[in-house]
Amino acid sequence: MYLKSIQFPPNKKVYVIGGEGIVEELHLAGFTSLGGPEDANKKIELKQNLFFHHDKTVGAVVVGLDQYINFYKLQYATLCIRENPGCLFIATNRDAVGHMTDLQEWPGAGCMVAAVCGTTQKEPVVVGKPSTFMMDFLLKKFNVDTSRMCMVGDRLDTDILFGQSAGCKTLLVLSGVTTLPALQDSANNIVPDYYTDKVSDLLQLLGP
Repeated sequence: MYLKSIQFPPNKKVYVIGGEGIVEELHLAGFTSLGGPEDANKKIELKQNLFFHHDKTVGAVVVGLDQYINFYKLQYATLCIRENPGCLFIATNRDAVGHMTDLQEWPGAGCMVAAVCGTTQKEPVVVGKPSTFMMDFLLKKFNVDTSRMCMVGDRLDTDILFGQSAGCKTLLVLSGVTTLPALQDSANNIVPDYYTDKVSDLLQLLGP
């Protein structure tokens, strides 16, 4: 939706550091993509006089969560952003960690984004939470006032901040990333309107 909103040229390609979901969405939107899962096993052997070729028609690099990120992908994305005139650097989000499994937190998309920031010395356009782009798009599409909306999420720095930035009420659920001690920490300055243990607690408000 972001690429469509800025009238991204249809003759330009998109290089992806991320999973199949991003590639599929780009395809459904009519854009041509490179990278993603198909570059998962590609390697670079550093040696004298090595010249790394990249597609000069790439007009945007999209970076999201990629459990198969590698040196090849980082070099490809870096060259596109640094050498292709006007190439966009777009991040799906900057989550530091995520609950990929039940027992542990794992590196989030923010780690991949930070790596590309480091090599390009550029900051991305963030289209996911807490950026308000997504909310602006939804408000325009469905014509619903934010005063009638409540943002529900499990992260203070993305979900709750996103809702607050958009003017929504906010509800933090403690079943994900943010814990009660983290919420009540004196250093925390992101305070939701409401919090509860889990999403299903909302059912009690609906009555029989």
